[in-house]
Amino acid sequence: MQLQLISFVLIILHCMDYTGCQQHSSSRHRQHKQISGVSSGCQQGGCLTCSDYNGCLSCKPRFFMHLERIGMKQIGVCMTSCPLGFYGTRSPERNTCTKCRSECDSCFNKNFCTRCRAGFYLHLGKCQESCPEGLVRSDTQRECVPKCPAECESCVNSDTCMRCRPGLYQLSGGCHHVCPEDYEPNDKLMECTPQVHCEVGEWSEWSPCSRSGRTCGFKRGQETRTRQVLQYPSPFGQPCPEISEIKECLVKRRKCPGGRRKNERRERRNRNNRKDKENQEGRRERKRERERERDTGEREDSDNRNKTEHRHRRGHDTEPVSPDAGLVQ
Repeated sequence: MQLQLISFVLIILHCMDYTGCQQHSSSRHRQHKQISGVSSGCQQGGCLTCSDYNGCLSCKPRFFMHLERIGMKQIGVCMTSCPLGFYGTRSPERNTCTKCRSECDSCFNKNFCTRCRAGFYLHLGKCQESCPEGLVRSDTQRECVPKCPAECESCVNSDTCMRCRPGLYQLSGGCHHVCPEDYEPNDKLMECTPQVHCEVGEWSEWSPCSRSGRTCGFKRGQETRTRQVLQYPSPFGQPCPEISEIKECLVKRRKCPGGRRKNERRERRNRNNRKDKENQEGRRERKRERERERDTGEREDSDNRNKTEHRHRRGHDTEPVSPDAGLVQ
């Protein structure tokens, strides 16, 4: 009976579209021809019954019937979910796609929008042109959003900031001029990040007593121990403590293996050093003697020149006068 009713409706639609169709209801032959055009072997996967002219007439279970308009004609399509701008309704007879309200881009049902068209703003499932008091319009989200606090550039609500104004650091939805205790400013992220303190491991065992890299041939030496850094601190975290320690130690003096040869080499080096020192002193003394001799020679030459000049002056002053010098011719 339902199949005949659907076929009858299709016949009427076909007659309205077909020019010159007259007194169709009285022609049983034509009615039979339309009924025979209904097929259950549809090519579209979701169709249960269909026609060549109107597409799907009924859908398989769990599929939604959606009418697509092509000019003046509507074609039935069976879909697993309704397209954008429609919502699905289920009933025992058939599942259909119903168009959302005109101001909705998408909706959950007739009375609950999930996204609004441009120029409308979503609030509590309704799309409206203005927002209630305390809320502002967001053209990006097409929603009514809370007015952000003064220190926020964007926010989720009046208590939670998503991004702070320049110069402020974000922490847990709030904006801070100075980060709280145990946090430090991160100028790259403009966030307050937890401080990281230095962590070190356990001390190692004390090293053997040594001196100048040797472990023998001395009585007083030093022992050392170290520990590793497990976690380096952040810029404002607690710095690392000492990772090495040194303490004095005493050992029973004992000769090092091969010590005699070392002593001989040491004495040989000392003798060579003494010889070099003596040679240097000798060279310096000979140089001083040469300088003294040169100075003495220069003084003697100077004295001799002075004596010679003195004799010449004295001889010139005491030269004898000729007996005839005072006679007048």
